[in-house]
Amino acid sequence: MSDSDKAKREGMFQKLRKTQFWRSVFRHGYPDTQRNRALAVLSNVFLHLHPVRIRKSGLALSFTWCMGGVTFFLFLVETVTGILLMFYYKPVTYEAYNNIQEMKETLPLGMMREMHRWGAHAMVLTVWLHMFRVFMTGSYKPPREFNWVVGVLLLLLTLLLSFTGYLLPWDQLAIWAVTVGSNMARAHPVIGHEGPGASLLMLDDIPLVTVGSDARFILLGGRFVGENALLRFYVLHCVFIPVVAITLMAVHFWRIRKDGGISGPL
Repeated sequence: MSDSDKAKREGMFQKLRKTQFWRSVFRHGYPDTQRNRALAVLSNVFLHLHPVRIRKSGLALSFTWCMGGVTFFLFLVETVTGILLMFYYKPVTYEAYNNIQEMKETLPLGMMREMHRWGAHAMVLTVWLHMFRVFMTGSYKPPREFNWVVGVLLLLLTLLLSFTGYLLPWDQLAIWAVTVGSNMARAHPVIGHEGPGASLLMLDDIPLVTVGSDARFILLGGRFVGENALLRFYVLHCVFIPVVAITLMAVHFWRIRKDGGISGPL
């Protein structure tokens, strides 16, 4: 390309950058200066959660292990593969198991299902490693104690996502594993009818927590793992828990920036 062609192309880009459409989308132009770089980050919907500057020691893999980023990446993988699987899976007892078996016979869906399954196992591992790293490096100390609590809640939600997804294949392993797990809710303090403190919740001498109204009954939608349990676990796994997790992740990332960015070695 000749110099005249380059100059002509640059002139066209300059005219484009001065148009009202371009300026309405890109507020600060090309980030060729330090000020423009900062403004481009602060005004971008995808980048505004990140600080403009970050300490070099906070980026060392030997310190962060990059477990937080890996966990978030796995959550994105789970979201994408989960949405694709939702187009095919039917949360009804007489079709759920056959759906899973047919997915294994279809290469794209079978691959998506395996990515979703192994991604879930990996996410549980990486979120534990992330919490372990934060604890060992003292990154939970002031002013980051609130974000530590948010992280603990995200850990619990990750485990709940894994637990609710366990029932969806609707095979013998899933049904009996969830039966054992949900039976533990009967002994939960206060909200389990066999747990301590349940007898304290009374209304006109009538117990509020019974076999038909405790945590296990609400979780399963009945007294045993059946059609209602499958539907409730499906909604919890695909809608309710992910929405709560996404909200808390946004708060988690925002607090990292407000608390001074990624923590670094003392």
